[in-house]
Amino acid sequence: MNAKVYTYFICLVGALGGLLFGYDWVVIGGAKPFYEAYFGIADSASDQGLAMTIALIGCMVGAMTVGWLADRIGRKKLLTISSIIFLVSSLATGAVSTFDTFLIARFFGGMGIGLASGLSPMYIAEVAPADIRGRMVSLNQMMIVLGILAAQIVNWLIAQPMPAGITEEAIAATWNGQMAWRWMFWVPMIPSAVFLIFSFFIPESPRWIKMKEDRAGGTTTQEERSQSVQGGFSALWSHSSILLLGLFIAVFQQWCGTNVIFNYAQEVFQQAGYEIGDVLFNIVITGIANVVFTVIAIRTVDKVGRKPLMMLGAGALCIIYALLGGCYYLHVTGVGVILLVVLAIGCYAMTLGPCTWVLISEIFPDKVRSLGVATCTFALWAGSSTLTYTFPFLNKWLGSYGTFWIYAAVCAMGFMVFALKLKETKGKNLE
Repeated sequence: MNAKVYTYFICLVGALGGLLFGYDWVVIGGAKPFYEAYFGIADSASDQGLAMTIALIGCMVGAMTVGWLADRIGRKKLLTISSIIFLVSSLATGAVSTFDTFLIARFFGGMGIGLASGLSPMYIAEVAPADIRGRMVSLNQMMIVLGILAAQIVNWLIAQPMPAGITEEAIAATWNGQMAWRWMFWVPMIPSAVFLIFSFFIPESPRWIKMKEDRAGGTTTQEERSQSVQGGFSALWSHSSILLLGLFIAVFQQWCGTNVIFNYAQEVFQQAGYEIGDVLFNIVITGIANVVFTVIAIRTVDKVGRKPLMMLGAGALCIIYALLGGCYYLHVTGVGVILLVVLAIGCYAMTLGPCTWVLISEIFPDKVRSLGVATCTFALWAGSSTLTYTFPFLNKWLGSYGTFWIYAAVCAMGFMVFALKLKETKGKNLE
């Protein structure tokens, strides 16, 4: 195996965490109408929001600890641990019989997502050469969207057709309400096992090895020793301008609003005039668009650069959401809404989706990268949690049109910040 092929292999294995992250993150959107009927929570906005958000709280816990753990035990071992968490949580989520145990299982699944979301791009950025680093870190985003598409296809194939207007009680008594949602959560046990096996065949990050050797040999600086003792936050804050920019990039990727389409696809499409059976198929269409435009991103991120793509994403989404809100306001339904949704996802997939992970893995110096990436990843999942939890309430109080107009305003703000504050990192060494 030559060096180039081996580099692609270890980056691909590292990106398997992204595959599981994408599947576990989105599978709940297709399972939602069935487990809600099973647990009897379809009429409770608070329970609905909690069921969707609990995994994201787990994500924050995983993201909060990933920097410390990655520095203490290494990137390779932590990849193995995250694969085990994915395997066990998938088994448990499908096996529960009460809403409380469902929440616990989803929380631990979220921890796996939080670990993988920060660890995979960090590991890939540290093992990939500078000239293809953007492409390799974007490979992690490619695996995320493949995981999303896999979850959407699995949900569509597992769920049995149901008549229009079926009640919650009737859904609970069907195979969909009793077993389909369980199998949707059990399927990722297979890629989790593959990830676990392959994690034993990849090397440790050379930058982590050098950092460990420097500390063991007493060659670390006073600042690095202080970082080790104090957890690194003072060292990280010495790069406050970079940290604040990274935090904004991470939170904006979520607050731009695209991810509510994945997590609340049922509501988004039903309010556009579609029944549940059609909704699951429409979700697959959005997943295909997600993959296609992520392929475009992989081919452009090292050519066009990070800043132009981030500005393009924020500006285009502002326009799309304004139009989408107008469709909901004027009660326009049907294929026009589907096209706008697909366009929004495609725009996100080739810009904000992958470029965010590339940027937060690049912008921090070596000595604070793991903590910086972990802090930004924590902020990203905090943003995702607030976005996901608030959508049912915004949708109820403001309607879909008001909610998407708010996201349009957020995107306009993001465009201005990127235009004024974001510097290009294309082709620069991590050091």
